[in-house]
Amino acid sequence: MTTNTILSGDRPTGKLHIGHYLGSLHNRVKLQNEGKYKLFIMIADMQALTDNARNPEKIRNSLIQVALDYLSVGIDPAKSNILIQSQIPALNELTMYYLDLVNVSRLERNPTVKSEIKQKGFGQSIPAGFLTYPVSQAADITAFKADTVPVGDDQEPMLEQTREIVRTFNNTYNTNTLVEPKGIFPPKGQGRLPGIDGNAKMSKSLGNCIYLSDPEDVVTKKVMSMYTDPDHIHVEDPGKIEGNTVFTYLDAFAEDKKMVEQLKEQYQAGGLGDVKVKRYLNDVLQEVLKPMRERRAEYEKDIPSVYQILKDGSDRANEVANQTLSEVRSAIGVNYFDNLK
Repeated sequence: MTTNTILSGDRPTGKLHIGHYLGSLHNRVKLQNEGKYKLFIMIADMQALTDNARNPEKIRNSLIQVALDYLSVGIDPAKSNILIQSQIPALNELTMYYLDLVNVSRLERNPTVKSEIKQKGFGQSIPAGFLTYPVSQAADITAFKADTVPVGDDQEPMLEQTREIVRTFNNTYNTNTLVEPKGIFPPKGQGRLPGIDGNAKMSKSLGNCIYLSDPEDVVTKKVMSMYTDPDHIHVEDPGKIEGNTVFTYLDAFAEDKKMVEQLKEQYQAGGLGDVKVKRYLNDVLQEVLKPMRERRAEYEKDIPSVYQILKDGSDRANEVANQTLSEVRSAIGVNYFDNLK
C-alpha cells in the first residue's frame, strides 16, 4: 500500500479556536487515524515571526498552547510528527535556493499575499520575510516530500506557487528531486466559521472566538452572547436563519440534524426564543469540547513531556529534511565535499 505524505500546520500567534477545529484539526485527526498517510504537523513559528518579529514573546508563549491544542483534539505523537519550524535548519537553506528561482513581481502577484498585506496594513513597509513566505512555505512542503497538503480555498495560490518552484527547480537542474504537491480542500459548502459576534471571520485579533481551551463556564457565557437575528425581539416573532450565527454553529457541530431542522422550522414560524436555541447549542459544544478539556488537563500536568514530544518530532523531521537537502545540494552541484575521504 502506498503511503502519502501530508504536511499541515499553524502559526503560533495564539490559542486555537473551534474554527480551526472545524476547518483543519478535525480532518487531521481523521487522516492520521486512517493509517494511509505519514503526517508532519508543523508549528510554523518562523512564519509567525514574519509579522511579529518585534514581539517574539507572543510566539514563544503561543507555541506550547498550540501544542496542547493539537494533543487535546486527538493528534497522536505516535502517529503524527509534531515539529517546530525553527528547529529544522534545512528549511532555511532550501528557502535560499528557491528564492533564486522566483522573481519579486511573482511574489507580489500572489493573491493570498496581496490580500494579507492589505489586511495587515503594511502599506509600503512590507517585511521582506512576509513577502517571501510563500517560498519558505515551499521549502516546508518539499523538505518532507509532501505530496498532499490540506488547504483552504484561499490558500490555493500558495500551493500553486510551490508547484511552480518544484517544476522550475526540477527543470533547471534536470532532476526529479522535488515532489509536486496536490491539495486536499474542504468539502463544498463548508465555509469559514463566523465569529460569535456575527462577523464573517472568527479571528483571534477580533476577540470573537470560542477557544478549544475555554473552560465550560466561559463557553456558556460566549454562546449566550452570540449574534442571532436582531429583528427577533419577542419569542412569538418569526426569526431568520440566514446569517444567524447560532444556527450556523448548529449546522456545523450538531449530530442530530433532524432536531436542528425542527428548531429552524419553529424559529422561522415564531414561538421559539433565542435563549432556548442557545442553550441547545451550548449543550452541543460542551459535548464536543469535553474530551478535549480532559486530554488537555492530563498533558498540562507535565509540560516538560510536551516539549519532549515536540523535540522528538522535530528530530525525526530533521532526518527527513536533511536527506532532501542533501539531494537538493547534489542536484545544484554545491555538494563540494561529498567525495572527500
